[in-house]
Amino acid sequence: MIYFVGAGPGDPDLITVKGRKLLERADMVIYAGSLVSKTHLDICKAGAEIFNSAKMTLEEVIEKFKEAEEKGWLTVRLHTGDPSIYGAIQEQIDIIEGLGFEYEVVPGVSSFTAAASVINREFTLPGVSQTVILTRQKGRTDVPEEENITSLAKHKASMAIFLSVANIDSLVEELIEGYGRDDVPCAAIYKATWPEEKAIIGSLSDIAGKVKAAGIKNHTQILVGDFILSEYERSKLYDPSYSHAFRKGSQ
Repeated sequence: MIYFVGAGPGDPDLITVKGRKLLERADMVIYAGSLVSKTHLDICKAGAEIFNSAKMTLEEVIEKFKEAEEKGWLTVRLHTGDPSIYGAIQEQIDIIEGLGFEYEVVPGVSSFTAAASVINREFTLPGVSQTVILTRQKGRTDVPEEENITSLAKHKASMAIFLSVANIDSLVEELIEGYGRDDVPCAAIYKATWPEEKAIIGSLSDIAGKVKAAGIKNHTQILVGDFILSEYERSKLYDPSYSHAFRKGSQ
């Protein structure tokens, strides 16, 4: 059996209980070594075979799956954050389905929610934004033209931008063009929940300079939107005058 497990954003305590229990039982672990904290591996049982997928091709990963399946082993494919977001799991799943292997995906805490927790902010503030856009800038991996940063920013929604801090200048230019202003609040969260995390808060007018001054070049979530610093409406959910299925309001 193969389990695709989300390791969470960095802090080893942020893996799910289910994910931790699977790691403890695993006979083979293939982990994304470029981003997953190696602290997770401390709970693996003695004798477990452990491989760093940062040094492997897709074909090499599949071969390890085959070896484990032939032995009747439990395999954990350990991805950073939540495996469904930029996890490259679909290509693995499609192959193992063709091979007839059983598998399960175990979700995890994504770096975009971890980044919001670092700055103590809520993406979906009433009267400000009820939409969160998760995206990335075009790089070595292409992005569909209709999903370019400028087009998405025109929605004025809350945004969490992955894998793009290395091109912060061009990213900011595209965001300003889309939002139509340069005073939109912006935060750069480096390695959220890791011991070395850094949180830089500014606006589109100055975030690039602040990021470069901090020497940040990778492992960073860029959060953009008025949810970071804005007046907002009170939630109807807890408004005493508002009725819903679980509580009768005063009006």
